[in-house]
Amino acid sequence: MNIWEEIKKPILILAPMEGVTDIIFRQVIAKAGRPDLFFTEFTNVSSYASEKGRGNALERLEIAPTDRPIIAQIWGKEPEHFKKTVKALEKLGFNGVDLNFGCPDKNVNKAGGGAAMIKTPELAIECFKNAKENTALPVSIKTRLGYSKPAEYREWLSLLLNEHPIALTIHLRTKKEMSKVPAHFELIPEIIKLRENLSPETKLIVNGDIRDRAHAMKLHQKYPEVDGFMIGRGVFANPYCFTNHIPTQEELMDLLNFHLKLFENYQKSCSHPISFEPLKHFFKIYINNFPGASILRAKLMETHSIEEVRTILAQ
Repeated sequence: MNIWEEIKKPILILAPMEGVTDIIFRQVIAKAGRPDLFFTEFTNVSSYASEKGRGNALERLEIAPTDRPIIAQIWGKEPEHFKKTVKALEKLGFNGVDLNFGCPDKNVNKAGGGAAMIKTPELAIECFKNAKENTALPVSIKTRLGYSKPAEYREWLSLLLNEHPIALTIHLRTKKEMSKVPAHFELIPEIIKLRENLSPETKLIVNGDIRDRAHAMKLHQKYPEVDGFMIGRGVFANPYCFTNHIPTQEELMDLLNFHLKLFENYQKSCSHPISFEPLKHFFKIYINNFPGASILRAKLMETHSIEEVRTILAQ
């Protein structure tokens, strides 16, 4: 089965975000209002290929019952490691594999992965071919317009489209731009033409500055040739962003308590200690836009356990 063909367009997708879209937060979003498709956080293929790192890789690739359909996103620079990893992903029950050629993280780029692939196009294509030829799962790519300048999209995206990925997600900024400038929506018509000329069967997904479902639908009306839209930071403004629902303060607090319970259960069931600190990154999603929110959030940032958070919330 090809999940990309089964979902009616426009396909709405939760963007893979490091330290955010883990197995716990995906369940939170599923409860608030699920997207059509989930992506995992990205996993290093070299970690999976190593006996020492495989345990950590498999932990990042855990799937909850509410996650499906879900795409595993992977990154790296060793073609042979892509080959080995995609074979495992097929057995783990994923609906597809996505190669990350766009992450701007310094450490990832220093290791030669993510957006650094834009600077080593021949290696990127070799990695893609090794993935595509060694799995029955549909293989897609997520990338950026270029490394330094938006105009790089012509050469870079053409190179990728000539390999006919099942889907191509484009964050409408360069690596250098990060998220410091508005997404280049003005380039969508040119990218559509490029796709139509080189690989019309490839699903085209747009990412960057897409706020919510309503925004995605408005863009789809303007650009009906685009097959889907990926929402990333929009979930921080509204975890119900895949619906047309504006949550009340009470609903957000209920969702926070659901998140806390999931985290607590995961801590208890995990075979090794799970740090509490990363949970603090999510507090701003639930505690905002009401009198005293900033004070409450500051108190929560000083906590060290679920029990302390619940005590403060009860007060």
